[in-house]
Amino acid sequence: MIVVAGEALIDLVQEAGGPLAPLVPRLGGGPYNTAIALGRLGSPAAFCSRVSSDAFGEALLDGLRVAGVDVAGVQRGAEPTTLAVASLGTDGSARYSFYVEGTADRLFSEPDELPDGTRAVSFGTCSLVLEPGASAYERLLRSAASRGVFTALDPNIRAVLIPDPDAYRARFRSWLPHTALLKLSQEDGDWLGGTPAQWLAAGPAAVVVTRGEDGLTVLTRAGEVSVPGERVEVVDTIGAGDTVNAALLHRLAAYDALSVDAAAGLGEDAWRDILRYAARAAALTCSRPGAQPPFAAELEAGGW
Repeated sequence: MIVVAGEALIDLVQEAGGPLAPLVPRLGGGPYNTAIALGRLGSPAAFCSRVSSDAFGEALLDGLRVAGVDVAGVQRGAEPTTLAVASLGTDGSARYSFYVEGTADRLFSEPDELPDGTRAVSFGTCSLVLEPGASAYERLLRSAASRGVFTALDPNIRAVLIPDPDAYRARFRSWLPHTALLKLSQEDGDWLGGTPAQWLAAGPAAVVVTRGEDGLTVLTRAGEVSVPGERVEVVDTIGAGDTVNAALLHRLAAYDALSVDAAAGLGEDAWRDILRYAARAAALTCSRPGAQPPFAAELEAGGW
């Protein structure tokens, strides 16, 4: 079982350019997208969050159920669902503004226990910023790591939500000793400061850096492996990084490498296969609108 901890929200995505373009609601949130992607890839997955009891919240839970994700541990609240307005650039990249005051996911509380058979827990995005929930997720990260559970972290920076960047950067560094797999984009890395080698030295077994169409690189104590990106016609990039998170965890599970020692001990060929799988999955997500991660059968089809 892979547990994904973090927010679920509604992306309001512009259909066309301009500030008054129509907005289309789509299910989203970095951790939510990661959970959906894991379910579609066939990994046993559970979602750990607090979701509104409003209509958007019900739609979010329905999306998880359809993907085969366990929602038994999801907390509920009467507060509204968080909204994120996504403005698309000409290259398909998304910029976000958020409506987060008084929303349900901010009031997440640390669960007493994780589901039976939990092998890994994934964290990231807004849930690590917005208090008081952020501190609860942080405690869960630390407690899971202390029990030997494989932990994955994708900071997925949303700078508009971070009032004190230096304090957040220090907090990020404090998470690294409790993180087995750190995945982040090159842009996130530039904002956070430091280098992959420095992040690796702080604790993770592996650091994966994504560079969009230029591909992915993993750094472990055994060395560095890179693969190019897969070429597709990009509709938008929403959910691409979240799909990478899921694909990495799914493929690591296939190698029975959801432990610090096993991940650190993987050879160059295994990491190249894992990264290529993640690149293919992300490319498929970019080829269609919104966060629509691929199903396993799509990755197994010819041409990939």
